[in-house]
Amino acid sequence: MSGVAGSYDQYCPIARSLDVLGDRWTLLVLRELSLGPQRFTDLRAQLPGIPPNVLSQRLKRLTEHGLVVLETIPPPAARNVYTLTTRGKDVIPVLRALVRFGTPELEPATPDVPILPRSVAPTVFLAWFDELAARGLDVDEHYDLVVDGGRPVHLSSLPPGRRRRVDSPAAVTVEGPAWAFARLRQGDTLDTLAADDTLSVQGTKAARSRFRRIFALA
Repeated sequence: MSGVAGSYDQYCPIARSLDVLGDRWTLLVLRELSLGPQRFTDLRAQLPGIPPNVLSQRLKRLTEHGLVVLETIPPPAARNVYTLTTRGKDVIPVLRALVRFGTPELEPATPDVPILPRSVAPTVFLAWFDELAARGLDVDEHYDLVVDGGRPVHLSSLPPGRRRRVDSPAAVTVEGPAWAFARLRQGDTLDTLAADDTLSVQGTKAARSRFRRIFALA
């Protein structure tokens, strides 16, 4: 037993995980860090409503448990950022499971719903990556997402551990507003959204078929 104040004090991996991750805001802090290194000010901006002292407490606890580390980026950036450790990255599958569980609880996405462009890849695609389908197709290609006119985000057809550096044109490129990407998990299909020009989809029919299978799209 842990004997720590606030602990569930049970010899159970679920209870012990909640001892570390179960405080309010903790998983959302980890959500942000799963997208890349963040400054304290970045985290405050991306987590509206979190008091600064609470954010400090959560980062301190995550650091004590070895999930997060504070690093210094050398010049010209010259700034301190929080980043996930190898142990911290073990939480990413948990976050993806929560994405799959929570998506049906969301109201339908519309142009008025504020969706961060950088959240599209992890919540609409990576959380649904079908490793068995990817291994079965055994192709080495990548797909580009262009969300709200931003820089392309590359998705790989290869399972984790086999992914290579992008050095060829994308087999499929999907471009459009963040809310339209979210609709791909709310009943709309890639073909339907492309047919009415809500999303622009480029790529051969075969490549689009592989893309849909790998990311479990209708």
